[in-house]
Amino acid sequence: MTEEQRRSTKRKRGHRRRGKSTAGGVAVTNNGSSSVVASSPIRSGSKSSSSFLDKMKARLSGGYFRMINEKLYTCSGDEALKYFTEDPSLFNVYHSGYQEQMSRWPEQPNDIIIKWIKDRSPSLVVADFGCGDARLAKSVKNKVFSFDLVSNDPSVIACDMSNTPLDSSTVDVAVFCLSLMGTNFPNYLQEANRVLKPNGWLLIAEVKSRFDPTTGGADPNKFVKAICELGFTSTSKDFSNKMFILFHFKKKEKQKSKDVEWPELKPCLYKRR
Repeated sequence: MTEEQRRSTKRKRGHRRRGKSTAGGVAVTNNGSSSVVASSPIRSGSKSSSSFLDKMKARLSGGYFRMINEKLYTCSGDEALKYFTEDPSLFNVYHSGYQEQMSRWPEQPNDIIIKWIKDRSPSLVVADFGCGDARLAKSVKNKVFSFDLVSNDPSVIACDMSNTPLDSSTVDVAVFCLSLMGTNFPNYLQEANRVLKPNGWLLIAEVKSRFDPTTGGADPNKFVKAICELGFTSTSKDFSNKMFILFHFKKKEKQKSKDVEWPELKPCLYKRR
């Protein structure tokens, strides 16, 4: 090969190297230096990072909610009160998760109860056991005593629901909307019986799965029987909703003391998604 042929071959090789890119979009120039190829833009990670952080926060929040929810279903009312008294911020974490769960329900039991109360006299005095954000009290003209484990609102009374500050026979309607959570839930119902006037109403909305005997839930008939033995008459049971059951009871004018055989209510625990 002549000297002129060798020079021609080198020039051809140099032309082939120009514009050659690496997998990362970097072009190698003839002199060996590198530059970013404009036609291969680098993706910004700020948006994906933000999305990742949001997902992680949601998972952490959901995890805390499930932990607190399980605690409330598996401890007594006084233990739950102590739990939130020591760290009231946990109550906010729980209710944020609770509201997120409720947003998936096609119908809210609280809405049905609110309508029921609105259809009756505004002079009826109501006790809302486990009121949450006290939406019931804010939605009706009636006098409402709102009870829960923590008070984030001046209208809410923080207490153990088995021991409220109300006098006996002073309430016309007692409401438990998804709030029979403690292992000592019969004590809550006994307290409602104490504060209700004769012929007063007891309204209970509960998660439907807690009353499904085929999956470990309580027999709803045994639950109704127990409340009737406490001193009530069952007036209606509504099983039509996919998510919850609604019970209506009326307090008997004359009650006889007797031992009540209470069924065990299955905890409503949420699975990790």
